[in-house]
Amino acid sequence: MRAWAVVENGAPLQEIEMPTPEPTGTQVLLETTYCGVCHSDLHIWEGRYDLGGGKFMNLGDRGVKLPLALGHEIVGRVVKLGPEATGVAVGDIRIVFPWVGCGTCRACLADEDNMCVVASRSLGVYANGGYGTHVIAQHPRHLVDPGTLDLAVAATYACSGITVFSAIKKVMPMPADEPIVLVGAGGLGLNAIAVLKALGHKNIVVVDISAEKRAAAEKAGATITVDGSGEGVTKRIMDACGGAASAIIDLVNGTASARFAFDALRKGGKLVQVGLFGGELTLALPLMPIRALTVQGSYVGNVKELRELVKLAQGGGLEALPVSTVPQSQANDALMRLRAGKITGRVVLKAEAA
Repeated sequence: MRAWAVVENGAPLQEIEMPTPEPTGTQVLLETTYCGVCHSDLHIWEGRYDLGGGKFMNLGDRGVKLPLALGHEIVGRVVKLGPEATGVAVGDIRIVFPWVGCGTCRACLADEDNMCVVASRSLGVYANGGYGTHVIAQHPRHLVDPGTLDLAVAATYACSGITVFSAIKKVMPMPADEPIVLVGAGGLGLNAIAVLKALGHKNIVVVDISAEKRAAAEKAGATITVDGSGEGVTKRIMDACGGAASAIIDLVNGTASARFAFDALRKGGKLVQVGLFGGELTLALPLMPIRALTVQGSYVGNVKELRELVKLAQGGGLEALPVSTVPQSQANDALMRLRAGKITGRVVLKAEAA
């Protein structure tokens, strides 16, 4: 198989040949047709996460091995089944759930693989992903039928979609007219707007430093947008909400955004941290119980949520986010455009076979 892979952290992706995997047991081999380019890919390309205070988490120390084909927002065509794989057939088109665990622990058996603490085998992180021509799904239960959905859009549901869907579920239920604040109007933010609208929510406040992305959020259905740059962001959020906020979902989650988001919470409010921009947040501990605040992390989503989200989309209630496609061979250019902040919405790689 061919792959556009990280051979050296921070260096351009290289087109290389890799052995095409042979499916065993319950595994399913798919030929990649579409693969989204996600901000998480940048962190893996860089090889580390910023933990704040001059500290970094090195991904090599956590088992990420190079060369690696990035990409975890995958739609593919089934080309071969392992001897124990059932429920799909050669030629089937499927969304591939990428956040795979050990497969045998309680979390994995409950279809909550993203919470596995035994061994992660996530595609595009610990195993080759959709920047390659072929991928291995560990089990047919990780494959979701997109039906008649636009396949380029459907690919984004495997990460961007379920990531915001899972985060939104953590602040629900809320009255439809109660403000929910989204920090970040990139691909995640636009997906979150679409999901909130599909769930019937009517008061969506979006924060971003980019005027272009704020305009895209307004076009997508944000009730009001807030400039996230400079000083006074907390006050601007509170003014937009008509007071302190009950629920804020930080899709950036850097030092600055975490600070102004936390400071904008009302008593009993919840901050859900999603993004991996990096940094640190220092909290005055007495405020947590006195104000009954919640700060909660949200890590991607599980395959049950992917099925639920796809069903929502198939029902026609979920508007498709802006997606542009480029040839798979342009993976490095797409990744660098994302790094430079030049992508509004989502860019998806399209394989020659698609």
